[in-house]
Amino acid sequence: MLAAIIALSILAALFGLLLGYAAIRFKVKSDPMVDKIDALLPQTQCGQCTYPGCRPYAQAIANGEADINQCPPGGETTIIALADLLGRDPKPLNAENGVEENVKTVAVIDEKICIGCTLCIQACPVDAILGAAKQMHTVIASECTGCDLCLPPCPVDCIEMVPVSTDLNNWKSSFPEEAEETDHKQEKTA
Repeated sequence: MLAAIIALSILAALFGLLLGYAAIRFKVKSDPMVDKIDALLPQTQCGQCTYPGCRPYAQAIANGEADINQCPPGGETTIIALADLLGRDPKPLNAENGVEENVKTVAVIDEKICIGCTLCIQACPVDAILGAAKQMHTVIASECTGCDLCLPPCPVDCIEMVPVSTDLNNWKSSFPEEAEETDHKQEKTA
């Protein structure tokens, strides 16, 4: 009995050492530039940049295969941040990829009209739609990125993109220049 315990302990230690060595030796190294580029992207995974998600787009930018102006959800802010990071000149958003939306939107499903076809679930890149076949579907608003990819496959047009309501959880202060402009507009109307 004691011999079996000792044998198993030695075997476990050997396998542990072997796995530890393999983890170090065969570690998949990620490019730090790709990580920095990916951190600047909005993580909507919408595919409007012609890549299946933000990480592949970041990889393409780092490899010089894609330009920095292909992300409509990120818009001008992301383009400027990418240009600063990569030491390039900012460019206007490529119109072929879409237009920048000033208002963040979220999908809302009219559950009375929904037929439960699951086509929107399959199209959602971030799994923000909940439902089952032949059952009503709903959107997890906090997970929805507003990418509009669920709209085209819906056969009954029961999905609508609505602006996200501003509350204490998602409110952001405007930049000082914007606040000054707002003050001047309010003074003119008063």
